[in-house]
Amino acid sequence: MLKLKQLFAGAILASTALLPITAANAQDYPPHTINMVAPAGAGGGWDLTIRTVAKTLKDTGIVTSNMPVINRPGGGGAVNLAYMQTQKGKGDLISVYSPPILLTNLTGLTQYSYQDTTPIARLITDYAAFVVPENSKYTSIKQVMDALKKDPKSVKIGGTSAAGSMDHIQFLLVAKAAGVENLRQIDYVSFQDGSLVAQALGGHVDLISTGLGDVAGLVESGKLKALAQTADKRVGKDQISQIPTVKEEGIDVTFENWRGLFGPKDMPAEAVSYWQDAIQKMVQSSEWKEALARNGWDDAYQNDKDFNAFLGKTNEQYKTLIKEVFGR
Repeated sequence: MLKLKQLFAGAILASTALLPITAANAQDYPPHTINMVAPAGAGGGWDLTIRTVAKTLKDTGIVTSNMPVINRPGGGGAVNLAYMQTQKGKGDLISVYSPPILLTNLTGLTQYSYQDTTPIARLITDYAAFVVPENSKYTSIKQVMDALKKDPKSVKIGGTSAAGSMDHIQFLLVAKAAGVENLRQIDYVSFQDGSLVAQALGGHVDLISTGLGDVAGLVESGKLKALAQTADKRVGKDQISQIPTVKEEGIDVTFENWRGLFGPKDMPAEAVSYWQDAIQKMVQSSEWKEALARNGWDDAYQNDKDFNAFLGKTNEQYKTLIKEVFGR
């Protein structure tokens, strides 16, 4: 009988640990540990963004909880999005996402979308960047497009997102605007294990399609050479500000890589309110503004209400883009 009582008590404690935050225990929020998730490998744009958020929140004292960064790569973010469905109603997970949270659903890579999460805030706008090894024969994005017009298999493109997701789509949109035909024949290879730069430096891919903030340091170091970026203006400072836009190269298109924070679906109201306050304070801090300048990010902060409206509108826009590029 004693053993049964002990087992029953243990089960009660275990189930209580999994209960979502309620009004009764809201005063205990935030928990001791909040997992900050990058849905890709180390070194990419999601990883840089979530680590910058965690560091800024910690350095400013806005959040005192432990905030370990967890990398959960796969499927252009789809693996983590599926995992988040097992965390419904919880308040101890914050994940960064960008256009792939819409694109992977629209292209059929996953059944889940932003509507299966709790959008918290939009943070920044980064831009696509197209970079090559320093010894590459390509010195402009126009040369790359001219080569693809002659032979769509002549340039191998590498990215960190899955085929059909952001790194792939952003390059195809530029290629389409440049007049490249047979877009489906262009070789795109996804490296979600953090090896993309090494693959390029080793000559296994000719060009990297990624976020400007992801490769800013490597461009400044001289290991990679940036051919173009997709803003409607020069961005960043120093060497980054010298990168031409694709529009300057005669290709009339822009692409914004926004990034924002998401919690699990049905995240408790108390947790959402806490993060609303914390993020609003963070984006006003000098530490965050310095990070924006350092990474070539534009401030694009929106609260949860405005972010939800933005996501709905952008989702419709992406549907149109995918139909144009893939004929779907």
